[in-house]
Amino acid sequence: MISCVLSLVLGGFCLLLIKDCTVRRSAITAVFAILGLVLTGCGLGSGPLGKIDVSKDDVPKVTFKKDFSVEKTEALVVKEGKGDKVKKGDSIKVNYIALNGRTAKEFDNSFENERPMSLTLVEDGVLPGFYKGLVGQRIGSRVLVAVPPADGVEKLGSLDGLDLKKTDTMVFLFDIVSTVPAAASGEAQKAPANLPSIVFDKDKQPSGFKATKTSDKKLSKTQSAVVIKGDGPKIKAGQAVTAHYVGQKYPDGEVFDESWTSAPRQFAVGAGQLIACWDDELVGQTIGSRVIVACTAEDAYGKNAKAEGRPDGALIFVIDLLDAI
Repeated sequence: MISCVLSLVLGGFCLLLIKDCTVRRSAITAVFAILGLVLTGCGLGSGPLGKIDVSKDDVPKVTFKKDFSVEKTEALVVKEGKGDKVKKGDSIKVNYIALNGRTAKEFDNSFENERPMSLTLVEDGVLPGFYKGLVGQRIGSRVLVAVPPADGVEKLGSLDGLDLKKTDTMVFLFDIVSTVPAAASGEAQKAPANLPSIVFDKDKQPSGFKATKTSDKKLSKTQSAVVIKGDGPKIKAGQAVTAHYVGQKYPDGEVFDESWTSAPRQFAVGAGQLIACWDDELVGQTIGSRVIVACTAEDAYGKNAKAEGRPDGALIFVIDLLDAI
């Protein structure tokens, strides 16, 4: 379950598709969602991070004394991976442990709940501490990052449920699992003639739809079509999916939401959090695919959409399914 606080960290957007923006997945979604050496439990050397111990258990333990703080973001490679270096703008999948420097207590641990997080490393899209600590690290690395208030908690809109103060340093242990693809890739499929055609921008990214002579003027039923067939695993209900998308009023009206100019979004599919057409049409699709989803008003935001400040009427989306966890 993804919170609006997470969307603020990742890019300043509250995903319109989420029906209830008060829903929280876990404490770390309030922080993220707002994104060589094998140790034996000893300290990590000199510098501020040398005061921190990391065990080599399957679920690592990070320990240090209370009232730990740093004045600038500090990063230390605990174990260097063999993959490519992470570049600015990359989307990556990470496992993490998050701790409060003042209390030395964890406030989330994805190793335990088996839910890695995807985040895109753009300067205005994640906490500055994540950007500074992770850009340039190698895929497969384990990295400690200490984030001072100016690069962390001061940038959060809300600290509810996190037991954090605006003066706290945060400490993260990241395992950089993999990169997330930037766009759909796979075998091209012919789009049905009854749906509007996808329009692309100068960078060949989807930017909306254009009605054609053969496309239905009115949408009689919710439907979907795969225009690029990815070869990844099928999406299961309840998974957190990372995707790029464009949403437009059917057939070629106002574009009311899109992710391509900022960063991919992450949301739970098939869990009752999204508009019905997304839950119904995306479960069972394969990762790597580009999918058109055309939604009747009933399967989108319903008859009260306009009064609620949401897009009303029939809607159409093009969605690149990049990753699922």
